[in-house]
Amino acid sequence: MPVDSTILPLKFIANFFTHGYRNHMTTLMIQGATSDAGKSALATAICRLLRRRGTRVAPFKPQNMALNSAVTIDGGEIGRAQAVQAQACGIEPHTDMNPVLLKPNSDTGSQVIVNGRATGNMDARAFHAFKPKLMQPILAAHARLAEQYDVVIVEGAGSPAEINLREGDLANMGFAEAVDCPVVLVADIDRGGVFAHLVGTLELLSDSERARVCALVINRFRGDVSILQPGIDWLEARTGIPVLAVLPFVEGLHLEAEDGLSGKFDHVQESGAKSLRVVVPKLPRISNHTDFDPLLLHPQVDLHFVRTNEAIPPSDLVILPGSKSTRSDLSWLIENGWQPYLDKHLRYGGKVIGVCGGLQMLGKRVHDPDGSEGRPGSSDGFGVLDCETTLLGKADKRLRRVEGALNLPGKPACIGYEIHSGDTRGAAMQNFSVEINGRRDGTISDDGNILGTYLHGIFDQRDACAALLEWAGLEDAVEIDYVAEREKHIDQWADVVARHMDISSLLEQFDDNSALATQGRSTDNTHLLAN
Repeated sequence: MPVDSTILPLKFIANFFTHGYRNHMTTLMIQGATSDAGKSALATAICRLLRRRGTRVAPFKPQNMALNSAVTIDGGEIGRAQAVQAQACGIEPHTDMNPVLLKPNSDTGSQVIVNGRATGNMDARAFHAFKPKLMQPILAAHARLAEQYDVVIVEGAGSPAEINLREGDLANMGFAEAVDCPVVLVADIDRGGVFAHLVGTLELLSDSERARVCALVINRFRGDVSILQPGIDWLEARTGIPVLAVLPFVEGLHLEAEDGLSGKFDHVQESGAKSLRVVVPKLPRISNHTDFDPLLLHPQVDLHFVRTNEAIPPSDLVILPGSKSTRSDLSWLIENGWQPYLDKHLRYGGKVIGVCGGLQMLGKRVHDPDGSEGRPGSSDGFGVLDCETTLLGKADKRLRRVEGALNLPGKPACIGYEIHSGDTRGAAMQNFSVEINGRRDGTISDDGNILGTYLHGIFDQRDACAALLEWAGLEDAVEIDYVAEREKHIDQWADVVARHMDISSLLEQFDDNSALATQGRSTDNTHLLAN
């Protein structure tokens, strides 16, 4: 009888976690030969597949660098990918799932968030010196998850073979060695050089690190796998490590991203649908651009991200997104011609939405007296709203998930989250845009053409999204259930991975990996907690 290929991978994953790794550990780590190799997506799929079989599974990422973040159930901040993976697991996101998050606010510095709370800004050198103090909260967060869940699926960051980052590594093999877990190494074939990426990465690992790589995954393959087979045979013979799967390139797959704006933002509309033209500037420090994912999937919306030195196309609606460096991104907008564009757009009746940092930019001035985002000082805003913003320190950062209603016809309900440290005041704030549990947020201009809010996720709910699009000029806006769409795409991707993942040949090797204990590594990790 033929074996159902959608069941087979789950059987062997289940056996792996039943048999366990050394000391019955239930942690599996996904690392990438490069950035954007597919770590997040593979971890998401495995989380969903394990959930389907009734396993209590949770995601984890020791250290993350991302400008797309999410607010957790315990009122903290984590990388967006771990929130998506939590959704795949059927659980609420928690700060334990990403204990260290870096949010870049310049080319050389980031805001450092530990256990969901901002600790301050650091340049690369200062953070390198600070890293030894972070292993303790990382291991403690992982231990809490491991105690609550049957399986923890860990995602690495970047590549484990970055020579300059190996000392004191928290994100990849440093963590894997600390908790003694097996590693699956993923590489992206769509960019070319997949064999060099995999073999080169393995060559740059230490003997003990290389020994814990239990499987390889080739991601985003297009074409006939049989043509790739000679390369797979060579790779397995050269490395002694089996290829777990060759995953196909999937067109139209939508999983919320950590950062990069890629070709998936080239939106294709349904034939004959009336189009609302929406443009969003791709700010250098754009944050939470997942706010616009519902528009990306909307059949009546033509969404276009405008990059540096790109001509700004005509539009019905301009959305200024959130920013991790508001004054710096405001300067970028001015340099790229957005002031005259906005003035003309509004003069002819176009609509504008400002979200978080975008709201701040629409006012007269943005003040940063303490240098919370960079050099202290003030910047002129676009001046189309009668308000000014003062950026506050990390102690005043507002992190919370909220429910409310838009101040638009029908008062449609909206659910979102606040993640900001700015205080915006002025006459423009008298006419609010969102009411949240009796508290008023944001603004709608007197002429009704500008809407601003600090609330992220305002397009996620079907009623709110339709109301905002109709306010922007779209007649008879179609309602889409973005929450259901997210679930659908996670399930579709999990189905793809289930069909192509063949790990039956690795079952014995997982058991054999207990030999790692004899390769000179101490099983006592208390010294790591003492740092």
